[in-house]
Amino acid sequence: MNTETIVNQTTNFRDDLLKDLTDTEFAMYYLEAALADYKEDGNTESIWMALRDVVQAQAAVSELSKRTGIDAETLSDTLSNEDAPRLDMLSTILNALECQLADLKVLSG
Repeated sequence: MNTETIVNQTTNFRDDLLKDLTDTEFAMYYLEAALADYKEDGNTESIWMALRDVVQAQAAVSELSKRTGIDAETLSDTLSNEDAPRLDMLSTILNALECQLADLKVLSG
């Protein structure tokens, strides 16, 4: 098999991930894994990276803005900012994605 054939038959990981994240249950497990990483190392970046992935897969920022009632610019800034946003903002975003903090096992155990 030549390189061109391999490249043509290989799927893009990011595209596959985003496709999988359109499923709410898969997205919940993905966020749960990110929260487990946070619990282990205290780094919030994994949570926000995972949340950005889920938002990209499930709803554009403009759609999420409508669901949350948060201004699109504020929401976009929140998702792109490296500083940890407030917990209520995280909860609002997760609720709009139909994933509640209480559903994530990492926080309860």
